[in-house]
Amino acid sequence: MIVGLTGGLACGKTFVGKAFEAWGARLIRADELGHQALAPGGDAYAPVIEEFGRGILDAEGRIDRRCLAALVFDAPERLAKLNAIVHPAVRRMAQSIEQAILAADPRAMIVVEAAILIETGGYKNYDRIVLVACREAQQIERALARGAVLADVEARIQRQMPLDTKRKYAHYVIDTSGTEEETLRQARNVWRELENLEKMEA
Repeated sequence: MIVGLTGGLACGKTFVGKAFEAWGARLIRADELGHQALAPGGDAYAPVIEEFGRGILDAEGRIDRRCLAALVFDAPERLAKLNAIVHPAVRRMAQSIEQAILAADPRAMIVVEAAILIETGGYKNYDRIVLVACREAQQIERALARGAVLADVEARIQRQMPLDTKRKYAHYVIDTSGTEEETLRQARNVWRELENLEKMEA
């Protein structure tokens, strides 16, 4: 079984993903694959430089992610072009990892953690979708605690699909508004249901 784990900014995807991993999931983080895709030699490296110019490179020839982010931050068309390059590369990498895992263990439970799984249409590739959600005020508070700037946080949240809309695509919703213990309890219940489904389909 391959499960998609998604949610809004600072909603707790990583926390829930680590819990699933501790309980036996094979966790794939799309954000890490995105870093690899943009690294020298990565599938997205040359196409992104061609699209955005060599001004996005640092002294060592690596793509400066902050510089790149600044170019697309308030430019929807440029962001769409970047996504059209990076997301297919990430999906190819994820599929390759998924295939390798399942070849070694056909009954493995794979969880793919990705922030914009629904927006890209990638949710269609998964057996189940788990959405992690909390109140917008908490998203802002948590992001600021990580050192983010308020204006940037608010802009990112506004650009993302509303969590209420994402709920329509989710098989399970984990509400992270409460304590970590409450979140873990919900996550454990979802994990048990996923395990039961996997056993039924085996």
